[in-house]
Amino acid sequence: MDEEQLVTPPQRVESLSHAQRERLAYIDFRLYFFGEIGRPDLIERFGVAPAGATRDLALYREIAPQNITFDGSNKIYRIGQAFSPLFDHASQRVLSALALGFGDGLNGATQPLLPCESPTALSNPRMDVLAPVCRAIHAKRPVAIRYHSMSSGESERVIVPFALVDTGLRWHVRTFDRKSGEFRDFVVTRIEAPTLLDEEPQANERPDNDIQWTRIVELDFVPHPRLERPEIIKMDYGMTDGSIRMRVRAAVAGYMLLRWSVDCSPDHRLKEEQYRLWLSDPLTLYGVENAKLAPGYQAPVAKTLRKG
Repeated sequence: MDEEQLVTPPQRVESLSHAQRERLAYIDFRLYFFGEIGRPDLIERFGVAPAGATRDLALYREIAPQNITFDGSNKIYRIGQAFSPLFDHASQRVLSALALGFGDGLNGATQPLLPCESPTALSNPRMDVLAPVCRAIHAKRPVAIRYHSMSSGESERVIVPFALVDTGLRWHVRTFDRKSGEFRDFVVTRIEAPTLLDEEPQANERPDNDIQWTRIVELDFVPHPRLERPEIIKMDYGMTDGSIRMRVRAAVAGYMLLRWSVDCSPDHRLKEEQYRLWLSDPLTLYGVENAKLAPGYQAPVAKTLRKG
């Protein structure tokens, strides 16, 4: 047996250029989720010449011959009966591609790859606000902004942003707020006129001092006790051992529990249809500042000693 035969398909793929891997991953994707791929698909996606598309398909066939067969009558490649994906296809990226298509920012209108409906986003950040905020995060720089708060109205502030947070309903930026002297979440759509400042953040403004950000909370979700068929909920969420165990930042825990309608009451008293999960130990939320967002959550009442 010569050395070439000892090289496994993953090793062979790793030896290719980044551009080649991208094209082979696309072939893998099309075979896996569409069952077929032709030269025009590669030409349209990557702008390669027909000869280049032919070479890519031949290379994929050489690396994973069991994955692909050629239908000569229709001049198209089809999925092999013994197909096993050559690449890891993350579910979120796959679903995003199927629903939104592949886009490189060259044109505004990408089309879904399959018929797909998803909820319309009602809150979208303006790009002329989001872009400088992202630049500030990347450069680790403070930003002067005008902010509109539900509690205090409009104000001028300087913030030190370090992460974006998707709550499922809107986008926040996690930041140190110099006005309050605290780490807080700012809603991106409420920010106006962001201007990067040419200065370094202070030591106390850095994310490693954000207790809510650095604290990891361990949450355990189980099917809601009111449900007659908990096994279906276990299927829905891919539960193992009857529960979902998650580790999340304290700073985002409340948003996640609200988004997924998790009953966080100690006695699982929320009976409405949307509550399919129950947080089996609500005390894990003790000290989580945004726990007030969690459905049904009650802060523990401190026990006091009675006199006499």
